[in-house]
Amino acid sequence: MTANLSLAAIAMAAAIPATPGMAQSVPAAFNTCRACHSVDKGGKNGVGPNLNGVAGRPAASVAGFNYSPALKGSKLRWDDQSLDAFLTAPTKKVPGTRMPIATPDRAKRAAIIAYLKTLK
Repeated sequence: MTANLSLAAIAMAAAIPATPGMAQSVPAAFNTCRACHSVDKGGKNGVGPNLNGVAGRPAASVAGFNYSPALKGSKLRWDDQSLDAFLTAPTKKVPGTRMPIATPDRAKRAAIIAYLKTLK
């Protein structure tokens, strides 16, 4: 099921247009993320939570999103290190998370994290 969700998310990413909240410098690596996540300030949650303001906030803290018990109990705060570890292998960083997509490429993760830090 996770593989199917991952493939579906990747396939959908190419079809989703950028939203007004996405800066001109959105890295191509973020296309996979935006299949499930919105980034507009005050935007709605999708399959994943809205990522606006994610840098520096506690994990599982977006109102109205149904987080896994694992992420709720993780006590993570999203900084460069925790974002990098989570994006590298979500289920290794937080066993039981519902986040199905990993980003094993270091350069892509760095681009995604740099972009997330611009969202405020």
